Amino acid sequence: MIAWLKTLMKKRIMWPLGALLTLIIVNTISRPSFLKVTVLDGKFYGSLIDILRNSAPLMLVSLGMCLVIATRGIDLSVGAQMAISGAVALTIISKSATPDSLATVLGAILIGVLITLAFGIWNGFLVTVVGIQPIIATLVLWLAGRGIALLITGGFITTINSAPYKTIAQGNVLGFPVEFLIALVAIIVVVLIVRRTALGVLTEAIGINPAASRLAGVRSRGIIWSLYGLSGLLAGVAGILYSSNIMAADSNAAGANIELDAILAVVLGGTSLAGGKFSLGGTVVGVFIIQTLVSTVTFLGVPSSSVPVFKAAVVILVVVSQAPMVRGWLQRQFRSSKTVSPTATPVAMERTAA
Repeated sequence: MIAWLKTLMKKRIMWPLGALLTLIIVNTISRPSFLKVTVLDGKFYGSLIDILRNSAPLMLVSLGMCLVIATRGIDLSVGAQMAISGAVALTIISKSATPDSLATVLGAILIGVLITLAFGIWNGFLVTVVGIQPIIATLVLWLAGRGIALLITGGFITTINSAPYKTIAQGNVLGFPVEFLIALVAIIVVVLIVRRTALGVLTEAIGINPAASRLAGVRSRGIIWSLYGLSGLLAGVAGILYSSNIMAADSNAAGANIELDAILAVVLGGTSLAGGKFSLGGTVVGVFIIQTLVSTVTFLGVPSSSVPVFKAAVVILVVVSQAPMVRGWLQRQFRSSKTVSPTATPVAMERTAA
Protein backbone atom coordinates (compact mmCIF):
# COMPACT_ATOMS: atom_id res chain seq x y z
CA MET A 1 0.00 0.00 0.00
CA ILE A 2 2.83 2.39 0.91
CA ALA A 3 4.67 1.58 -2.32
CA TRP A 4 1.51 2.24 -4.31
CA LEU A 5 1.06 5.62 -2.62
CA LYS A 6 4.69 6.54 -3.29
CA THR A 7 4.30 5.67 -6.97
CA LEU A 8 1.08 7.65 -7.12
CA MET A 9 2.66 10.69 -5.49
CA LYS A 10 5.41 10.76 -8.11
CA LYS A 11 2.81 11.51 -10.80
CA ARG A 12 2.51 15.27 -11.18
CA ILE A 13 -1.11 15.11 -12.22
CA MET A 14 -2.09 13.83 -8.76
CA TRP A 15 -1.46 17.23 -7.18
CA PRO A 16 -3.78 19.24 -9.45
CA LEU A 17 -6.31 16.41 -9.18
CA GLY A 18 -6.11 16.74 -5.39
CA ALA A 19 -6.69 20.50 -5.67
CA LEU A 20 -9.70 19.94 -7.93
CA LEU A 21 -11.12 17.31 -5.58
CA THR A 22 -10.70 19.71 -2.65
CA LEU A 23 -12.62 22.41 -4.50
CA ILE A 24 -15.40 19.95 -5.31
CA ILE A 25 -15.64 18.87 -1.67
CA VAL A 26 -15.75 22.49 -0.47
CA ASN A 27 -18.48 23.30 -2.97
CA THR A 28 -20.48 20.21 -2.03
CA ILE A 29 -20.31 21.08 1.67
CA SER A 30 -21.29 24.72 1.12
CA ARG A 31 -24.09 23.85 -1.32
CA PRO A 32 -25.20 20.19 -1.46
CA SER A 33 -26.85 20.79 -4.83
CA PHE A 34 -23.44 21.33 -6.46
CA LEU A 35 -23.20 17.73 -7.67
CA LYS A 36 -26.85 17.52 -8.65
CA VAL A 37 -27.53 17.16 -12.38
CA THR A 38 -31.11 17.38 -13.59
CA VAL A 39 -32.60 16.54 -16.97
CA LEU A 40 -35.17 18.87 -18.53
CA ASP A 41 -36.41 18.50 -22.11
CA GLY A 42 -33.55 16.13 -22.83
CA LYS A 43 -30.88 18.60 -21.61
CA PHE A 44 -28.58 18.35 -18.60
CA TYR A 45 -28.62 21.21 -16.10
CA GLY A 46 -26.54 21.84 -12.98
CA SER A 47 -23.40 23.49 -11.63
CA LEU A 48 -21.15 20.80 -13.09
CA ILE A 49 -22.69 21.25 -16.53
CA ASP A 50 -22.17 25.02 -16.28
CA ILE A 51 -18.51 24.44 -15.46
CA LEU A 52 -18.10 22.15 -18.47
CA ARG A 53 -19.76 24.72 -20.74
CA ASN A 54 -17.93 27.79 -19.43
CA SER A 55 -14.51 26.10 -19.48
CA ALA A 56 -14.64 25.34 -23.23
CA PRO A 57 -12.94 28.53 -24.57
CA LEU A 58 -10.20 28.39 -21.93
CA MET A 59 -9.73 24.67 -22.60
CA LEU A 60 -9.05 25.26 -26.30
CA VAL A 61 -6.61 28.09 -25.64
CA SER A 62 -4.81 26.14 -22.90
CA LEU A 63 -4.22 23.10 -25.12
CA GLY A 64 -2.34 25.24 -27.63
CA MET A 65 -0.54 27.13 -24.87
CA CYS A 66 0.65 23.86 -23.30
CA LEU A 67 2.34 22.70 -26.50
CA VAL A 68 3.91 26.11 -27.14
CA ILE A 69 5.28 26.26 -23.59
CA ALA A 70 6.70 22.75 -24.02
CA THR A 71 9.03 24.18 -26.69
CA ARG A 72 10.25 26.90 -24.27
CA GLY A 73 7.92 29.39 -25.92
CA ILE A 74 4.81 31.32 -24.94
CA ASP A 75 1.87 32.86 -26.80
CA LEU A 76 0.52 36.09 -25.35
CA SER A 77 -1.63 36.81 -28.41
CA VAL A 78 -4.32 34.15 -27.93
CA GLY A 79 -6.82 36.60 -26.42
CA ALA A 80 -6.36 39.04 -29.30
CA GLN A 81 -6.76 36.19 -31.79
CA MET A 82 -10.05 35.27 -30.12
CA ALA A 83 -11.23 38.83 -30.68
CA ILE A 84 -10.15 38.71 -34.33
CA SER A 85 -11.90 35.43 -35.16
CA GLY A 86 -15.14 36.57 -33.52
CA ALA A 87 -14.98 39.94 -35.30
CA VAL A 88 -14.40 38.35 -38.70
CA ALA A 89 -17.15 35.74 -38.32
CA LEU A 90 -19.81 38.14 -37.02
CA THR A 91 -18.97 40.84 -39.56
CA ILE A 92 -19.44 38.38 -42.41
CA ILE A 93 -22.72 37.10 -40.98
CA SER A 94 -24.06 40.59 -40.23
CA LYS A 95 -23.39 41.75 -43.80
CA SER A 96 -24.88 38.62 -45.35
CA ALA A 97 -28.38 38.63 -46.78
CA THR A 98 -28.94 35.16 -45.28
CA PRO A 99 -27.61 35.21 -41.68
CA ASP A 100 -29.70 32.14 -40.80
CA SER A 101 -28.16 30.10 -43.59
CA LEU A 102 -26.00 27.23 -42.36
CA ALA A 103 -23.64 27.71 -45.31
CA THR A 104 -23.16 31.38 -44.43
CA VAL A 105 -22.43 30.60 -40.78
CA LEU A 106 -20.02 27.76 -41.58
CA GLY A 107 -18.23 29.91 -44.16
CA ALA A 108 -17.87 32.79 -41.70
CA ILE A 109 -16.53 30.47 -38.99
CA LEU A 110 -14.06 28.88 -41.42
CA ILE A 111 -12.72 32.25 -42.58
CA GLY A 112 -12.40 33.53 -39.00
CA VAL A 113 -10.49 30.45 -37.85
CA LEU A 114 -8.24 30.38 -40.92
CA ILE A 115 -7.25 34.00 -40.30
CA THR A 116 -6.18 33.20 -36.73
CA LEU A 117 -4.33 30.16 -38.07
CA ALA A 118 -2.44 32.56 -40.34
CA PHE A 119 -1.67 34.82 -37.38
CA GLY A 120 -0.41 31.80 -35.43
CA ILE A 121 1.85 30.91 -38.35
CA TRP A 122 3.03 34.54 -38.35
CA ASN A 123 3.99 34.21 -34.68
CA GLY A 124 5.87 31.03 -35.50
CA PHE A 125 7.67 32.81 -38.34
CA LEU A 126 8.84 35.58 -36.02
CA VAL A 127 10.09 33.04 -33.47
CA THR A 128 11.72 30.44 -35.72
CA VAL A 129 12.89 32.37 -38.78
CA VAL A 130 13.43 35.93 -37.57
CA GLY A 131 14.69 34.69 -34.20
CA ILE A 132 12.66 37.00 -31.97
CA GLN A 133 12.06 35.87 -28.40
CA PRO A 134 8.59 34.26 -28.13
CA ILE A 135 7.34 36.69 -25.48
CA ILE A 136 8.26 39.66 -27.70
CA ALA A 137 7.08 38.08 -30.95
CA THR A 138 3.61 37.31 -29.58
CA LEU A 139 3.47 40.60 -27.68
CA VAL A 140 3.32 42.35 -31.07
CA LEU A 141 0.01 40.69 -31.93
CA TRP A 142 -1.19 41.04 -28.34
CA LEU A 143 -0.87 44.81 -28.76
CA ALA A 144 -2.11 45.06 -32.35
CA GLY A 145 -4.67 42.24 -32.43
CA ARG A 146 -7.53 44.06 -30.73
CA GLY A 147 -6.88 47.06 -32.93
CA ILE A 148 -7.22 44.79 -35.95
CA ALA A 149 -10.48 43.41 -34.56
CA LEU A 150 -11.80 46.95 -34.00
CA LEU A 151 -10.90 47.87 -37.58
CA ILE A 152 -12.86 44.85 -38.81
CA THR A 153 -15.96 45.82 -36.82
CA GLY A 154 -15.59 49.53 -37.54
CA GLY A 155 -14.94 50.35 -33.89
CA PHE A 156 -18.36 49.16 -32.76
CA ILE A 157 -19.73 46.04 -31.07
CA THR A 158 -21.21 43.97 -33.90
CA THR A 159 -24.34 42.03 -32.99
CA ILE A 160 -26.21 39.44 -35.05
CA ASN A 161 -29.36 37.37 -34.96
CA SER A 162 -28.49 33.99 -36.42
CA ALA A 163 -30.06 30.77 -35.16
CA PRO A 164 -27.27 28.43 -36.41
CA TYR A 165 -24.58 30.60 -34.83
CA LYS A 166 -26.51 30.80 -31.57
CA THR A 167 -26.70 27.01 -31.46
CA ILE A 168 -22.94 26.81 -30.89
CA ALA A 169 -23.31 28.31 -27.40
CA GLN A 170 -26.86 27.32 -26.50
CA GLY A 171 -27.32 24.08 -28.41
CA ASN A 172 -27.18 20.58 -26.93
CA VAL A 173 -26.28 17.17 -28.31
CA LEU A 174 -27.33 14.12 -26.30
CA GLY A 175 -28.06 16.50 -23.44
CA PHE A 176 -24.55 17.98 -23.32
CA PRO A 177 -23.68 21.57 -24.35
CA VAL A 178 -22.26 21.90 -27.84
CA GLU A 179 -19.43 24.07 -26.46
CA PHE A 180 -18.26 21.27 -24.18
CA LEU A 181 -18.45 18.70 -26.98
CA ILE A 182 -16.35 20.93 -29.25
CA ALA A 183 -13.72 21.22 -26.50
CA LEU A 184 -13.88 17.45 -25.91
CA VAL A 185 -13.29 16.74 -29.61
CA ALA A 186 -10.35 19.15 -29.58
CA ILE A 187 -8.84 17.38 -26.55
CA ILE A 188 -9.16 13.97 -28.20
CA VAL A 189 -7.72 15.15 -31.52
CA VAL A 190 -4.76 16.96 -29.92
CA VAL A 191 -3.98 14.02 -27.63
CA LEU A 192 -4.09 11.56 -30.54
CA ILE A 193 -1.85 13.75 -32.68
CA VAL A 194 0.66 14.41 -29.91
CA ARG A 195 0.74 11.04 -28.16
CA ARG A 196 0.12 8.66 -31.06
CA THR A 197 2.73 10.21 -33.33
CA ALA A 198 6.32 11.31 -32.87
CA LEU A 199 5.26 14.93 -32.45
CA GLY A 200 4.98 14.70 -28.65
CA VAL A 201 8.43 13.16 -28.22
CA LEU A 202 10.02 15.64 -30.61
CA THR A 203 8.32 18.55 -28.86
CA GLU A 204 9.70 17.42 -25.51
CA ALA A 205 13.16 16.93 -27.05
CA ILE A 206 13.14 20.48 -28.39
CA GLY A 207 12.05 21.84 -25.02
CA ILE A 208 14.61 19.86 -23.02
CA ASN A 209 17.62 20.62 -25.21
CA PRO A 210 17.08 22.54 -28.48
CA ALA A 211 20.75 22.30 -29.54
CA ALA A 212 20.99 18.54 -28.99
CA SER A 213 17.69 17.90 -30.79
CA ARG A 214 18.89 19.95 -33.76
CA LEU A 215 22.15 17.99 -33.92
CA ALA A 216 20.11 14.78 -33.77
CA GLY A 217 18.32 15.79 -36.95
CA VAL A 218 15.08 17.07 -35.44
CA ARG A 219 13.55 19.80 -37.58
CA SER A 220 12.76 22.02 -34.65
CA ARG A 221 11.90 25.04 -36.79
CA GLY A 222 9.04 23.27 -38.56
CA ILE A 223 7.68 21.76 -35.33
CA ILE A 224 7.72 25.04 -33.40
CA TRP A 225 6.19 26.82 -36.38
CA SER A 226 3.35 24.31 -36.61
CA LEU A 227 2.64 24.47 -32.86
CA TYR A 228 2.23 28.23 -32.98
CA GLY A 229 -0.12 27.72 -35.90
CA LEU A 230 -2.09 25.18 -33.86
CA SER A 231 -2.26 27.65 -30.97
CA GLY A 232 -3.71 30.27 -33.31
CA LEU A 233 -6.20 27.77 -34.72
CA LEU A 234 -7.47 26.75 -31.29
CA ALA A 235 -7.65 30.38 -30.17
CA GLY A 236 -9.76 31.13 -33.24
CA VAL A 237 -12.21 28.37 -32.37
CA ALA A 238 -12.35 29.70 -28.79
CA GLY A 239 -13.20 33.14 -30.18
CA ILE A 240 -16.10 31.65 -32.12
CA LEU A 241 -17.42 30.04 -28.92
CA TYR A 242 -17.13 33.29 -26.99
CA SER A 243 -18.86 35.41 -29.63
CA SER A 244 -21.61 32.81 -30.00
CA ASN A 245 -22.25 32.95 -26.27
CA ILE A 246 -22.99 36.69 -26.34
CA MET A 247 -24.01 36.86 -30.04
CA ALA A 248 -21.75 39.86 -30.46
CA ALA A 249 -18.19 40.73 -31.40
CA ASP A 250 -16.82 42.75 -28.50
CA SER A 251 -13.22 43.31 -29.51
CA ASN A 252 -12.23 44.78 -26.15
CA ALA A 253 -13.76 42.09 -23.93
CA ALA A 254 -13.28 38.96 -26.05
CA GLY A 255 -10.52 36.84 -24.56
CA ALA A 256 -9.48 39.53 -22.07
CA ASN A 257 -6.67 38.13 -19.86
CA ILE A 258 -7.39 34.60 -21.08
CA GLU A 259 -3.71 34.18 -21.95
CA LEU A 260 -2.88 34.53 -18.25
CA ASP A 261 -5.53 31.96 -17.28
CA ALA A 262 -4.19 29.61 -19.95
CA ILE A 263 -0.64 29.89 -18.63
CA LEU A 264 -2.00 29.35 -15.13
CA ALA A 265 -3.87 26.22 -16.23
CA VAL A 266 -0.74 24.82 -17.88
CA VAL A 267 1.39 25.46 -14.77
CA LEU A 268 -1.26 24.02 -12.46
CA GLY A 269 -1.26 20.92 -14.63
CA GLY A 270 2.41 20.29 -13.93
CA THR A 271 4.03 21.60 -17.11
CA SER A 272 7.18 23.60 -16.50
CA LEU A 273 7.60 27.02 -18.08
CA ALA A 274 11.19 25.97 -18.77
CA GLY A 275 9.90 23.61 -21.48
CA GLY A 276 10.37 19.90 -21.99
CA LYS A 277 7.93 17.39 -20.55
CA PHE A 278 4.33 18.52 -20.68
CA SER A 279 1.00 17.15 -19.54
CA LEU A 280 -2.13 17.66 -21.62
CA GLY A 281 -4.15 15.78 -19.02
CA GLY A 282 -2.80 18.04 -16.30
CA THR A 283 -3.69 21.08 -18.39
CA VAL A 284 -7.29 19.85 -18.69
CA VAL A 285 -7.43 19.44 -14.91
CA GLY A 286 -5.90 22.90 -14.49
CA VAL A 287 -8.68 24.43 -16.59
CA PHE A 288 -11.33 22.73 -14.47
CA ILE A 289 -9.59 23.99 -11.30
CA ILE A 290 -9.77 27.58 -12.54
CA GLN A 291 -13.37 27.32 -13.68
CA THR A 292 -14.49 25.57 -10.48
CA LEU A 293 -12.70 28.21 -8.42
CA VAL A 294 -14.46 31.00 -10.33
CA SER A 295 -17.80 29.26 -9.78
CA THR A 296 -17.04 28.88 -6.08
CA VAL A 297 -16.13 32.49 -5.36
CA THR A 298 -19.08 33.71 -7.46
CA PHE A 299 -21.47 31.58 -5.40
CA LEU A 300 -19.96 32.90 -2.17
CA GLY A 301 -20.71 36.46 -3.29
CA VAL A 302 -17.07 37.49 -3.66
CA PRO A 303 -16.60 40.41 -6.11
CA SER A 304 -15.21 39.38 -9.48
CA SER A 305 -12.30 41.77 -8.97
CA SER A 306 -11.12 39.61 -6.06
CA VAL A 307 -11.07 36.35 -8.05
CA PRO A 308 -7.34 36.72 -8.96
CA VAL A 309 -6.49 36.60 -5.25
CA PHE A 310 -8.06 33.16 -4.94
CA LYS A 311 -6.36 32.04 -8.16
CA ALA A 312 -3.04 33.10 -6.68
CA ALA A 313 -3.76 31.11 -3.50
CA VAL A 314 -4.44 27.97 -5.53
CA VAL A 315 -1.27 28.51 -7.55
CA ILE A 316 0.80 28.79 -4.37
CA LEU A 317 -0.68 25.61 -2.91
CA VAL A 318 -0.28 23.51 -6.06
CA VAL A 319 3.15 24.81 -7.01
CA VAL A 320 4.51 24.40 -3.48
CA SER A 321 3.12 20.86 -3.30
CA GLN A 322 4.98 20.07 -6.55
CA ALA A 323 8.28 21.48 -5.26
CA PRO A 324 11.07 18.88 -4.97
CA MET A 325 11.65 19.80 -1.31
CA VAL A 326 8.01 19.17 -0.35
CA ARG A 327 7.75 15.99 -2.41
CA GLY A 328 10.99 14.71 -0.92
CA TRP A 329 9.71 15.41 2.60
CA LEU A 330 6.48 13.51 1.92
CA GLN A 331 8.42 10.57 0.48
CA ARG A 332 10.61 10.47 3.59
CA GLN A 333 7.51 10.42 5.77
CA PHE A 334 6.10 7.47 3.89
CA ARG A 335 9.48 5.73 4.00
CA SER A 336 9.80 6.19 7.77
CA SER A 337 6.25 4.98 8.37
CA LYS A 338 7.04 1.88 6.36
CA THR A 339 10.28 1.22 8.27
CA VAL A 340 8.71 1.62 11.71
CA SER A 341 5.20 0.21 11.64
CA PRO A 342 2.85 1.26 14.51
CA THR A 343 1.88 -2.38 15.04
CA ALA A 344 5.42 -3.67 15.32
CA THR A 345 6.41 -5.24 18.63
CA PRO A 346 9.42 -3.95 20.61
CA VAL A 347 11.25 -7.22 19.95
CA ALA A 348 10.69 -6.95 16.23
CA MET A 349 11.91 -3.37 16.27
CA GLU A 350 15.08 -4.37 18.12
CA ARG A 351 15.76 -7.15 15.58
CA THR A 352 15.25 -4.69 12.74
CA ALA A 353 17.71 -2.28 14.34
CA ALA A 354 20.23 -5.05 14.87
